[in-house]
Amino acid sequence: MGSHRAFRPGIELARANSARHGAQRDGYAPYADEYARRPGRTSTARTRARRGISPVRPTKKLLILITGVVVAVAGVVAFAASAAARRSASGHVTSATTASHARSGTHATKSLHGITAVSAGIGLRPGAISPSAAGVAAARAVLPALDAYQLAGQRVIYSYKGLTPPANLLWAIRHGRVAGVIFFTDNVGSSAHITAVAKELQQANAAKTNPVRLPLLLMTDQEGGVVRRLNGPPVPSAKQIGASAHPRQEATKEGAAAGAFMHGLGVNVDLAPVLDVYRTPGNFIDEFGRSFSNDPAKVAKLGSLFATAMQGKSVAATVKHFPGLGAATRTQNTDERPVTLNLTLSQIRSVDELPYASAVAAKVKLAMVSWARYPALDEKFPAGLSSAIVQGELRKRLGFAGVTITDALEAGALKNFGGTASRATLAAKAGMDLLLCASENYGQGVTALKALRTDYLGSSATARASFKAAAERILALRATLG
Repeated sequence: MGSHRAFRPGIELARANSARHGAQRDGYAPYADEYARRPGRTSTARTRARRGISPVRPTKKLLILITGVVVAVAGVVAFAASAAARRSASGHVTSATTASHARSGTHATKSLHGITAVSAGIGLRPGAISPSAAGVAAARAVLPALDAYQLAGQRVIYSYKGLTPPANLLWAIRHGRVAGVIFFTDNVGSSAHITAVAKELQQANAAKTNPVRLPLLLMTDQEGGVVRRLNGPPVPSAKQIGASAHPRQEATKEGAAAGAFMHGLGVNVDLAPVLDVYRTPGNFIDEFGRSFSNDPAKVAKLGSLFATAMQGKSVAATVKHFPGLGAATRTQNTDERPVTLNLTLSQIRSVDELPYASAVAAKVKLAMVSWARYPALDEKFPAGLSSAIVQGELRKRLGFAGVTITDALEAGALKNFGGTASRATLAAKAGMDLLLCASENYGQGVTALKALRTDYLGSSATARASFKAAAERILALRATLG
């Protein structure tokens, strides 16, 4: 995440209240009974009596005549039915037949809820290959089984306060509405404790009521140095690795150690390494040694080695904070306030974005986008809300085909962009796949999920395809972490 703090006090979001909706019975005709009870709808005999018409007394000849007519009509009906049957057998489909098929669920669909798989290449640079390509088939198989709530849930990372996952979070996991969970320092008691929690969450995820059942994304910030939520490697900070006698070997060693340690705990995503190229000693990103170097080529090499070694231990790496926070001064903290970095386009691309080209080549699985604003790329929106930056720079220019993830949605940098619901929909439309709800409040994730669902249901066919492509990328990532 953008901040080096374990959590941000003083930020509280209201829990979302579930709406109650009445359900109408299938086939219920609301006015049929009333219509049958209306005065004046009497039998024919009573009506005739009131009008003074004498009842007809049928004679024998009349009965014979009526019988003959009935037989003739029956013959005509039988002939017509036979002809219709022959036409149906020869391939003629009537509207009644079509309606019957639609009701029976056999009308040319493979989805339970109208959600179908889409091309894995939507939104990517032509020819770009996902670093989670091995999981694409599993993702495409899962998608048609989801309803709109579950589809939206594939894009939300939840958080909670304290040592025990809340019951409502476990319920949401069991019902396929959660992509993953982020752990902070106060969620971790000991290594044994967090291992048990990870197991509990994955067991909930394996419930029969969940149509996904691919591993949850269980993540944390384990950068090294002072930014470690878990009591284990990497122990040195990125800056210490960069300043060591043999930085390449050190980056590889620490990345592998961190991956092995986290994998043993059941935590399968690390929100590291940081690829920011710091400009001045002691600035925002260098203050706590979070950057490998002030040399972009060195950051590119060490970051790629660290990430590759970590992913070799079955823990997905996350490069951050695209396009870069290395120029931020000590007080320019996106967790606390809006930040604008007035860099030229040349500076951004030759310095800040340079390490990401190496990360793409190394098949790093996730990229976190910053909340700073870069006027040279987008004059209005912070990076994580900017399609010009997410889809233009990261996807199309650099060719990143993995999963994008926001920094914390509650960040002060977004104070001018509404609450959680507004921020979630803006980020998703900009091209962010995963939305990080990090306020340690389960309700924040629910708010984001409901906003995404509403936006999906009200969007165009093209926008729906992009939404599903994002969910497919996330599902593919989950499938590779089993």
